[in-house]
Amino acid sequence: MRTESGHDLRHHGDAEVRDDGGSLVDLAVNVRADTPPVWLREHIAASLGGLAAYPDGRAARAAVAGRHELPVERVLLTAGAAEAFVLLARALKMRRPVVVHPQFTEPEAALRDAGHDVGRVLLREEDGFRLDAAAVPEDADFVVIGNPTNPTSVLHPADAIASLARPGRVLVVDEAFMDAVPGESEALAGRVDVPGLVVLRSLTKTWGLAGLRIGYVLAAPETIEDLQRAQPLWPVSTPALAAAEACVGPRAVAEAAHAAHRIAADRAHLLTGLARFAPAGLRVAGPAQGPFVLLRLPEASAVRRRLRDLGYAVRRGDTFPGLDEEWLRLAVRDRRTTDGFLAALERALRH
Repeated sequence: MRTESGHDLRHHGDAEVRDDGGSLVDLAVNVRADTPPVWLREHIAASLGGLAAYPDGRAARAAVAGRHELPVERVLLTAGAAEAFVLLARALKMRRPVVVHPQFTEPEAALRDAGHDVGRVLLREEDGFRLDAAAVPEDADFVVIGNPTNPTSVLHPADAIASLARPGRVLVVDEAFMDAVPGESEALAGRVDVPGLVVLRSLTKTWGLAGLRIGYVLAAPETIEDLQRAQPLWPVSTPALAAAEACVGPRAVAEAAHAAHRIAADRAHLLTGLARFAPAGLRVAGPAQGPFVLLRLPEASAVRRRLRDLGYAVRRGDTFPGLDEEWLRLAVRDRRTTDGFLAALERALRH
Protein backbone atom coordinates (compact mmCIF):
# COMPACT_ATOMS: atom_id res chain seq x y z
CA MET A 1 0.00 0.00 0.00
CA ARG A 2 1.58 3.24 -1.19
CA THR A 3 0.28 6.51 0.18
CA GLU A 4 0.42 9.95 -1.33
CA SER A 5 3.89 10.35 0.19
CA GLY A 6 5.09 7.24 -1.63
CA HIS A 7 5.71 5.04 1.41
CA ASP A 8 4.88 1.35 1.11
CA LEU A 9 3.05 0.88 4.41
CA ARG A 10 2.67 -2.86 3.89
CA HIS A 11 6.38 -3.59 3.46
CA HIS A 12 7.76 -5.41 6.51
CA GLY A 13 11.07 -6.96 7.42
CA ASP A 14 10.04 -10.48 6.48
CA ALA A 15 10.02 -9.42 2.82
CA GLU A 16 13.83 -9.26 3.01
CA VAL A 17 14.14 -12.98 3.76
CA ARG A 18 11.43 -14.49 1.58
CA ASP A 19 12.16 -16.58 -1.52
CA ASP A 20 15.78 -15.97 -2.56
CA GLY A 21 16.52 -14.39 0.83
CA GLY A 22 15.77 -17.55 2.79
CA SER A 23 19.44 -18.46 3.16
CA LEU A 24 20.54 -15.05 4.42
CA VAL A 25 21.49 -14.23 8.00
CA ASP A 26 18.35 -12.41 9.14
CA LEU A 27 18.91 -8.97 10.64
CA ALA A 28 15.75 -7.63 9.02
CA VAL A 29 13.08 -9.22 11.24
CA ASN A 30 12.78 -8.18 14.88
CA VAL A 31 11.73 -11.59 16.22
CA ARG A 32 14.20 -12.77 18.85
CA ALA A 33 16.61 -15.40 17.55
CA ASP A 34 16.68 -18.99 18.84
CA THR A 35 13.00 -18.96 19.81
CA PRO A 36 10.58 -20.35 20.73
CA PRO A 37 12.41 -22.18 23.51
CA VAL A 38 12.01 -25.94 23.80
CA TRP A 39 9.73 -25.76 26.83
CA LEU A 40 7.34 -23.43 24.99
CA ARG A 41 7.29 -25.56 21.83
CA GLU A 42 6.47 -28.60 23.96
CA HIS A 43 3.72 -26.71 25.79
CA ILE A 44 2.14 -25.62 22.51
CA ALA A 45 2.45 -29.11 21.07
CA ALA A 46 0.66 -30.55 24.10
CA SER A 47 -2.36 -28.37 23.29
CA LEU A 48 -2.86 -30.07 19.92
CA GLY A 49 -4.81 -32.88 21.54
CA GLY A 50 -7.63 -30.42 22.16
CA LEU A 51 -8.06 -29.23 18.59
CA ALA A 52 -11.42 -30.95 18.20
CA ALA A 53 -12.95 -28.51 20.69
CA TYR A 54 -13.64 -24.86 19.99
CA PRO A 55 -11.04 -22.52 21.53
CA ASP A 56 -11.77 -21.34 25.08
CA GLY A 57 -9.83 -18.19 25.88
CA ARG A 58 -10.94 -17.71 29.48
CA ALA A 59 -7.83 -19.14 31.14
CA ALA A 60 -5.45 -17.25 28.87
CA ARG A 61 -7.38 -14.03 29.33
CA ALA A 62 -7.27 -14.44 33.09
CA ALA A 63 -3.54 -15.15 32.94
CA VAL A 64 -2.88 -11.96 30.97
CA ALA A 65 -5.03 -9.99 33.41
CA GLY A 66 -3.05 -11.43 36.31
CA ARG A 67 0.23 -10.59 34.63
CA HIS A 68 -0.74 -6.90 34.56
CA GLU A 69 -2.84 -6.91 37.75
CA LEU A 70 -5.99 -5.95 35.87
CA PRO A 71 -9.55 -7.27 35.85
CA VAL A 72 -10.27 -9.58 32.92
CA GLU A 73 -12.76 -7.06 31.56
CA ARG A 74 -9.77 -4.91 30.58
CA VAL A 75 -8.14 -7.64 28.43
CA LEU A 76 -8.80 -8.75 24.86
CA LEU A 77 -6.80 -11.53 23.22
CA THR A 78 -6.03 -11.03 19.53
CA ALA A 79 -4.35 -12.81 16.63
CA GLY A 80 -1.24 -10.69 17.08
CA ALA A 81 -1.02 -6.92 17.41
CA ALA A 82 -1.85 -6.60 13.70
CA GLU A 83 -5.41 -7.78 14.32
CA ALA A 84 -5.72 -5.30 17.15
CA PHE A 85 -4.87 -2.41 14.83
CA VAL A 86 -7.58 -3.53 12.40
CA LEU A 87 -10.14 -3.84 15.20
CA LEU A 88 -9.33 -0.37 16.52
CA ALA A 89 -9.64 1.16 13.06
CA ARG A 90 -12.96 -0.52 12.33
CA ALA A 91 -14.70 -0.58 15.70
CA LEU A 92 -14.00 2.83 17.21
CA LYS A 93 -15.52 6.10 16.11
CA MET A 94 -13.01 8.84 15.31
CA ARG A 95 -12.89 12.13 13.45
CA ARG A 96 -9.19 12.94 13.31
CA PRO A 97 -6.80 10.01 13.80
CA VAL A 98 -3.09 10.80 14.02
CA VAL A 99 -0.12 8.45 13.89
CA VAL A 100 3.24 9.49 15.35
CA HIS A 101 6.01 8.53 12.90
CA PRO A 102 8.49 7.07 12.20
CA GLN A 103 6.88 3.95 13.60
CA PHE A 104 5.39 0.58 12.66
CA THR A 105 3.29 1.29 9.58
CA GLU A 106 0.48 -1.23 10.07
CA PRO A 107 -1.64 1.08 12.30
CA GLU A 108 -1.82 3.71 9.57
CA ALA A 109 -2.47 1.08 6.91
CA ALA A 110 -5.37 -0.32 8.96
CA LEU A 111 -6.83 3.13 9.51
CA ARG A 112 -6.64 3.96 5.80
CA ASP A 113 -8.21 0.63 4.87
CA ALA A 114 -11.10 1.48 7.19
CA GLY A 115 -11.67 4.72 5.28
CA HIS A 116 -10.08 7.18 7.69
CA ASP A 117 -8.12 10.26 6.66
CA VAL A 118 -4.95 9.83 8.71
CA GLY A 119 -2.78 12.68 9.95
CA ARG A 120 0.91 12.27 10.64
CA VAL A 121 3.21 13.73 13.26
CA LEU A 122 6.80 13.29 12.06
CA LEU A 123 9.41 13.21 14.81
CA ARG A 124 12.74 14.68 13.78
CA GLU A 125 16.19 13.15 13.55
CA GLU A 126 17.74 16.29 15.02
CA ASP A 127 15.61 15.75 18.14
CA GLY A 128 16.67 12.11 18.39
CA PHE A 129 13.19 11.07 17.20
CA ARG A 130 11.93 11.88 20.69
CA LEU A 131 8.30 12.68 21.29
CA ASP A 132 7.27 16.31 21.04
CA ALA A 133 3.84 16.23 22.67
CA ALA A 134 3.11 19.76 21.44
CA ALA A 135 3.32 18.52 17.84
CA VAL A 136 0.22 16.35 18.28
CA PRO A 137 -2.87 18.38 17.23
CA GLU A 138 -5.17 19.21 20.11
CA ASP A 139 -8.22 18.11 18.13
CA ALA A 140 -6.81 14.65 17.36
CA ASP A 141 -9.23 12.17 18.91
CA PHE A 142 -7.21 9.01 18.13
CA VAL A 143 -3.41 8.99 18.55
CA VAL A 144 -1.03 6.07 17.93
CA ILE A 145 2.56 5.86 19.16
CA GLY A 146 5.01 3.00 19.66
CA ASN A 147 7.15 2.55 22.79
CA PRO A 148 9.92 1.58 22.34
CA THR A 149 9.32 2.75 18.82
CA ASN A 150 9.94 0.57 15.80
CA PRO A 151 12.15 1.42 13.87
CA THR A 152 13.89 4.19 15.83
CA SER A 153 14.45 2.12 19.01
CA VAL A 154 13.64 5.23 21.05
CA LEU A 155 12.05 4.65 24.46
CA HIS A 156 9.78 7.57 25.29
CA PRO A 157 9.16 8.50 28.94
CA ALA A 158 5.85 7.09 30.14
CA ASP A 159 4.86 10.48 31.54
CA ALA A 160 5.45 12.14 28.16
CA ILE A 161 3.14 9.65 26.45
CA ALA A 162 0.55 9.89 29.22
CA SER A 163 0.54 13.66 28.76
CA LEU A 164 -1.06 13.06 25.34
CA ALA A 165 -4.27 11.84 27.01
CA ARG A 166 -7.28 14.13 26.61
CA PRO A 167 -11.00 13.83 27.33
CA GLY A 168 -12.58 12.20 24.29
CA ARG A 169 -9.25 11.00 22.87
CA VAL A 170 -8.16 7.38 22.42
CA LEU A 171 -4.42 7.04 23.07
CA VAL A 172 -3.01 3.84 21.54
CA VAL A 173 0.45 2.78 22.73
CA ASP A 174 2.09 -0.08 20.87
CA GLU A 175 4.28 -1.85 23.44
CA ALA A 176 5.14 -4.84 21.24
CA PHE A 177 8.81 -4.58 22.22
CA MET A 178 8.47 -3.38 25.81
CA ASP A 179 9.30 -6.78 27.29
CA ALA A 180 12.71 -6.50 25.56
CA VAL A 181 13.48 -3.45 27.72
CA PRO A 182 15.13 -4.29 31.06
CA GLY A 183 12.61 -3.74 33.83
CA GLU A 184 9.99 -2.69 31.24
CA SER A 185 10.78 0.87 32.27
CA GLU A 186 8.36 3.43 30.86
CA ALA A 187 5.62 0.82 30.37
CA LEU A 188 2.01 1.95 30.53
CA ALA A 189 0.55 -1.57 30.51
CA GLY A 190 -1.45 -2.01 33.69
CA ARG A 191 -2.14 1.71 34.17
CA VAL A 192 -5.79 2.60 34.75
CA ASP A 193 -5.28 6.29 35.56
CA VAL A 194 -4.72 7.46 31.98
CA PRO A 195 -8.04 8.30 30.29
CA GLY A 196 -8.59 6.72 26.89
CA LEU A 197 -5.45 4.58 27.14
CA VAL A 198 -5.21 1.49 24.94
CA VAL A 199 -2.04 -0.61 25.24
CA LEU A 200 -1.15 -3.28 22.70
CA ARG A 201 1.23 -6.11 23.48
CA SER A 202 2.61 -8.81 21.19
CA LEU A 203 3.93 -12.20 22.27
CA THR A 204 5.38 -12.94 18.85
CA LYS A 205 8.61 -10.92 19.11
CA THR A 206 10.22 -12.07 22.35
CA TRP A 207 9.01 -15.66 22.03
CA GLY A 208 9.44 -16.23 18.29
CA LEU A 209 5.75 -16.90 17.62
CA ALA A 210 5.17 -14.77 14.52
CA GLY A 211 3.70 -17.80 12.76
CA LEU A 212 1.23 -18.46 15.58
CA ARG A 213 -0.24 -14.94 15.85
CA ILE A 214 -0.93 -14.00 19.45
CA GLY A 215 -1.16 -10.67 21.24
CA TYR A 216 -3.53 -8.70 23.43
CA VAL A 217 -5.14 -5.35 24.12
CA LEU A 218 -5.40 -3.65 27.52
CA ALA A 219 -8.05 -0.95 27.75
CA ALA A 220 -11.16 0.25 29.56
CA PRO A 221 -13.95 -2.37 29.66
CA GLU A 222 -16.20 -0.40 27.32
CA THR A 223 -13.41 -0.18 24.72
CA ILE A 224 -12.74 -3.91 25.06
CA GLU A 225 -16.44 -4.57 24.46
CA ASP A 226 -16.42 -2.45 21.29
CA LEU A 227 -13.39 -4.31 19.95
CA GLN A 228 -14.75 -7.71 20.92
CA ARG A 229 -17.95 -7.07 18.96
CA ALA A 230 -15.84 -6.47 15.86
CA GLN A 231 -13.96 -9.76 16.24
CA PRO A 232 -15.07 -12.95 14.52
CA LEU A 233 -16.00 -15.91 16.69
CA TRP A 234 -13.02 -17.83 18.12
CA PRO A 235 -10.40 -15.42 16.76
CA VAL A 236 -7.48 -16.98 18.65
CA SER A 237 -6.60 -20.63 18.11
CA THR A 238 -6.18 -23.20 20.86
CA PRO A 239 -2.37 -23.43 20.39
CA ALA A 240 -2.11 -19.62 20.48
CA LEU A 241 -4.16 -19.52 23.69
CA ALA A 242 -1.86 -22.11 25.23
CA ALA A 243 1.11 -19.96 24.24
CA ALA A 244 -0.46 -16.83 25.71
CA GLU A 245 -1.11 -18.47 29.04
CA ALA A 246 2.43 -19.82 29.19
CA CYS A 247 4.17 -16.62 28.07
CA VAL A 248 2.66 -14.47 30.82
CA GLY A 249 3.41 -16.96 33.60
CA PRO A 250 6.12 -16.33 36.25
CA ARG A 251 8.67 -18.60 34.56
CA ALA A 252 8.27 -16.90 31.20
CA VAL A 253 8.29 -13.38 32.65
CA ALA A 254 11.55 -14.17 34.45
CA GLU A 255 13.05 -15.64 31.27
CA ALA A 256 12.00 -12.60 29.23
CA ALA A 257 13.56 -10.30 31.83
CA HIS A 258 16.84 -12.22 31.58
CA ALA A 259 16.68 -12.06 27.77
CA ALA A 260 16.13 -8.29 27.93
CA HIS A 261 19.40 -7.81 29.79
CA ARG A 262 21.21 -10.05 27.32
CA ILE A 263 19.73 -8.06 24.42
CA ALA A 264 20.95 -4.84 26.03
CA ALA A 265 24.49 -6.24 26.27
CA ASP A 266 24.37 -7.52 22.68
CA ARG A 267 23.06 -4.15 21.52
CA ALA A 268 25.93 -2.37 23.25
CA HIS A 269 28.37 -4.67 21.41
CA LEU A 270 26.70 -3.86 18.09
CA LEU A 271 26.78 -0.12 18.76
CA THR A 272 30.46 -0.26 19.67
CA GLY A 273 31.17 -2.04 16.40
CA LEU A 274 29.11 0.41 14.35
CA ALA A 275 30.93 3.38 15.89
CA ARG A 276 34.06 2.58 13.94
CA PHE A 277 32.22 3.35 10.71
CA ALA A 278 31.50 6.95 11.70
CA PRO A 279 34.21 8.24 9.32
CA ALA A 280 32.18 6.66 6.49
CA GLY A 281 29.21 8.79 7.51
CA LEU A 282 27.32 6.16 9.52
CA ARG A 283 25.14 7.56 12.30
CA VAL A 284 22.95 5.63 14.72
CA ALA A 285 19.65 7.04 15.97
CA GLY A 286 19.28 6.90 19.65
CA PRO A 287 19.97 6.20 22.29
CA ALA A 288 18.65 2.83 21.16
CA GLN A 289 16.64 0.97 23.80
CA GLY A 290 14.89 -1.76 21.77
CA PRO A 291 16.08 -5.06 20.25
CA PHE A 292 17.02 -3.25 17.03
CA VAL A 293 18.90 -0.14 15.94
CA LEU A 294 18.26 2.44 13.24
CA LEU A 295 21.21 3.81 11.32
CA ARG A 296 21.74 6.40 8.62
CA LEU A 297 24.31 5.78 5.94
CA PRO A 298 25.12 7.42 2.62
CA GLU A 299 24.12 5.16 -0.27
CA ALA A 300 22.34 2.85 2.18
CA SER A 301 20.30 1.21 -0.58
CA ALA A 302 23.46 0.14 -2.41
CA VAL A 303 25.05 -1.03 0.83
CA ARG A 304 21.96 -3.11 1.61
CA ARG A 305 22.24 -4.83 -1.76
CA ARG A 306 25.94 -5.52 -1.23
CA LEU A 307 25.18 -6.96 2.21
CA ARG A 308 22.69 -9.35 0.60
CA ASP A 309 25.43 -10.52 -1.74
CA LEU A 310 27.57 -11.10 1.35
CA GLY A 311 24.83 -13.14 3.04
CA TYR A 312 23.09 -10.62 5.33
CA ALA A 313 19.54 -9.25 5.17
CA VAL A 314 18.84 -5.86 6.76
CA ARG A 315 15.63 -3.82 6.79
CA ARG A 316 15.29 -0.89 4.40
CA GLY A 317 14.08 2.26 6.11
CA ASP A 318 12.48 4.21 3.30
CA THR A 319 9.07 2.58 3.76
CA PHE A 320 8.67 4.36 7.11
CA PRO A 321 7.12 7.86 6.93
CA GLY A 322 9.72 10.33 8.13
CA LEU A 323 12.66 8.30 6.78
CA ASP A 324 14.24 7.99 3.35
CA GLU A 325 16.53 5.66 1.42
CA GLU A 326 19.54 6.50 3.62
CA TRP A 327 18.13 4.58 6.60
CA LEU A 328 18.52 0.93 7.59
CA ARG A 329 17.23 -1.04 10.59
CA LEU A 330 19.24 -3.86 12.14
CA ALA A 331 17.97 -6.46 14.59
CA VAL A 332 20.18 -7.08 17.61
CA ARG A 333 21.73 -10.54 17.50
CA ASP A 334 24.34 -12.48 19.49
CA ARG A 335 27.96 -11.31 19.37
CA ARG A 336 29.14 -13.93 16.93
CA THR A 337 26.44 -12.99 14.42
CA THR A 338 27.13 -9.29 14.99
CA ASP A 339 30.86 -9.71 14.42
CA GLY A 340 30.16 -11.50 11.14
CA PHE A 341 27.83 -8.72 10.08
CA LEU A 342 30.32 -5.98 10.99
CA ALA A 343 32.97 -7.70 8.86
CA ALA A 344 30.49 -7.87 5.97
CA LEU A 345 29.56 -4.21 6.46
CA GLU A 346 33.21 -3.22 6.25
CA ARG A 347 33.51 -5.06 2.95
CA ALA A 348 30.27 -3.52 1.67
CA LEU A 349 31.51 -0.03 2.47
CA ARG A 350 34.83 -0.66 0.67
CA HIS A 351 33.04 -1.61 -2.55
